[in-house]
Amino acid sequence: MNIRLGIVAATIALVGIAGLPLAEAGVIKNREVRQQKRIGQGVESGQLTAKETAKLEREEAKIEADREKALADGKMTRKEKAKLTREQNRASRRIYKEKHDAQKQPGAK
Repeated sequence: MNIRLGIVAATIALVGIAGLPLAEAGVIKNREVRQQKRIGQGVESGQLTAKETAKLEREEAKIEADREKALADGKMTRKEKAKLTREQNRASRRIYKEKHDAQKQPGAK
């Protein structure tokens, strides 16, 4: 009975440890979703031009591809997570900058 409990506890511990990188990937994915919403809001309000939107969308697609590549082996290393975080920080600053520059969609208020 004690051996069985020990095996169950070890299995739960291993599953919990293996799930941590996937949890971190979820945080990154959630941030990607929020940034996509910000881009969409900028398009709807006319704050982003078509050219700016295309550029931001390409950047988001690259981050998504890098996230998928990082998870290809089933885990995300600290180095991969740091790289993705830097990319997302850069993209976030770029979204803000593009939304608050003087360029507007034609016909936008």
